[in-house]
Amino acid sequence: MSSPVVVSVPHAGRIYPPDILAAARVGRPELERLEDSWCDLIAAGAADAGATVVQALWARAVADLNRGEGQMAPGEVAMPLRMQFSAPGRKERAGLGVIPTRLADCGPLWRQPIDHAALHWRLESFHRPYHVALAGALEEARRRFGHAILIDLHSMPPIPAGQMGHGARIVVGDHFGATAGAWLVDRVMTSAERLGAPLSRNQPYAGGHIVRTHGKPGHAIHAVQIEIDRSLYLGPGRTPDSGRVARLANWFSDLVAEIGQATPDSEIYPEAAE
Repeated sequence: MSSPVVVSVPHAGRIYPPDILAAARVGRPELERLEDSWCDLIAAGAADAGATVVQALWARAVADLNRGEGQMAPGEVAMPLRMQFSAPGRKERAGLGVIPTRLADCGPLWRQPIDHAALHWRLESFHRPYHVALAGALEEARRRFGHAILIDLHSMPPIPAGQMGHGARIVVGDHFGATAGAWLVDRVMTSAERLGAPLSRNQPYAGGHIVRTHGKPGHAIHAVQIEIDRSLYLGPGRTPDSGRVARLANWFSDLVAEIGQATPDSEIYPEAAE
């Protein structure tokens, strides 16, 4: 660890355990649509730029690391579990909870509702270890450098017409100022502007479970989410375009190096002074 920057890549995993494929009522190509396809290639040089990289290897269909453990819709789980998921939000109702269960144009993903054993295995084996690793890396960075910076990297489909943020191809989210200091967000936004792509802040992606859970500016841990339109680096068939991937990877490495050297504005860090 040579920098306070920690990079999270939670949705680019491409490993599908045999039990997952056997439980699915759709094919692997449908499950792969949940992935942030090849987003990890953009972060390929982040470690050389000084960051600690925490990256999922298992596919998002196994467990969505950017959802909280309580984020499921009651109708998507077995009857004995329904009471613990009594207040689903829009994404959970659409089947995009901590265990993805549906896609709009192909229906349910699994042959059976998610039962206690399936939920426990996915949380205990995949979801919890990722967040433990992320929290540990951030705390180590904060201890060594006095502050930590989390960049949670994602990709997105084009934002449809009529949706807030339409036209943006890069979205930087800090949950409307709650997860990072302005000094960091301003640097990320300025850096992203150099790509020459339309840019948005917090619309339509303000930052998911990862930055909301781990971003604690008052405790000297700052977190931003970056969403990149897949058309900026993928070609036909969702395959990586080597030239465009290299351009984004170089930009991201430069961003990591730049913010790793940045000094936070004078802010009060209650725990950092202890």
